[in-house]
Amino acid sequence: MNSFLLEKGRGAVSGNKSIGSRIKAGLSLFIAAFLMLQPVCAEAKAAKRIGMLLFGGESRYLAQRKGALEQLAKEGFREPGVKYFIENAGGSKAKAAEIARNFTSLKLDLIFAFGTSAALAVANEIKDVPLVCGAYDPVESGLALQWKSSGNNTTGVSPKFPLSRLISNLKELAPVQRIGVLYTPHEKNSEAVLTDLVELQNSFRIRIVPVPLTLAEEIPKLLPEVLRVVDAIYLTGSGIVGKNAVSIVDSATRAKVLTVSHLDDLAKDGVLLSMAANQYRMGRLAGEKGAKILKRGVNPSAIPFETLPLKELDLILNMKTARKGGFLIAPSFMKKVSKTVD
Repeated sequence: MNSFLLEKGRGAVSGNKSIGSRIKAGLSLFIAAFLMLQPVCAEAKAAKRIGMLLFGGESRYLAQRKGALEQLAKEGFREPGVKYFIENAGGSKAKAAEIARNFTSLKLDLIFAFGTSAALAVANEIKDVPLVCGAYDPVESGLALQWKSSGNNTTGVSPKFPLSRLISNLKELAPVQRIGVLYTPHEKNSEAVLTDLVELQNSFRIRIVPVPLTLAEEIPKLLPEVLRVVDAIYLTGSGIVGKNAVSIVDSATRAKVLTVSHLDDLAKDGVLLSMAANQYRMGRLAGEKGAKILKRGVNPSAIPFETLPLKELDLILNMKTARKGGFLIAPSFMKKVSKTVD
């Protein structure tokens, strides 16, 4: 009997060991499978897909891109946890439209578009993905219903400021009366600048001379005639104007005609006088808006379009152009200049 019980006990112990082994083996497989899934789950949870379209390669768009990416990184959105799709339209509306169509298949969580034409290309194609824009006038261009609330999937930043401040400084620099404005028809940002300048004619006793440019080849034909009848040339944000800014400024300076713009990158291309918003700061502000959407799920229409504070505007003087053109700069005016290009 004792022998029987002993054998039975041994069998029970053996059976328990067998069950325990199977449980341990099963538990090990479960833990291994769980651990293998963790990176996948974490990646799926953290992964955000962000598109970014720059209208061109001008330094203002590059500065906005840099600012946005650095702000997003500060907010915790950086690779490899975030997948960025960054494209450049090279100043082509057709290319911008093509890139926007390609964005539709990427299942993006957020899109940035820097440049009015880039923003319009994306906004016309994509209605269900939050879009943070960098555009001169979001309402005038049709991107938004109002500055405070777009009424759609857009929000963003703008370099716009009262151009009366720039023209006031221009008049202080020299007694200009006729200003030729180089712009491109159907480029919304360029047309908006022209509209703003026309509205200032009476208050500043100036005459605005619109100079439409649709092809770069028109510049050497039209510019000599324009330079004979104006005191200053205003360079808008037109793609054609931007790409040919250096030659435009050179011709104007040789003719003793002042050049002026609201874009800081054109100051680097030789424009004599510029008043401009800091493009890098604009990019940071755009990044803040994007992070608010990604982190808190805020509807873009609840985030106002914004400009930078007026106190952050720079009055920029190109000293090389001043010397080359023999333009005399009064010491009192130099005190107002916040940046110089030499």
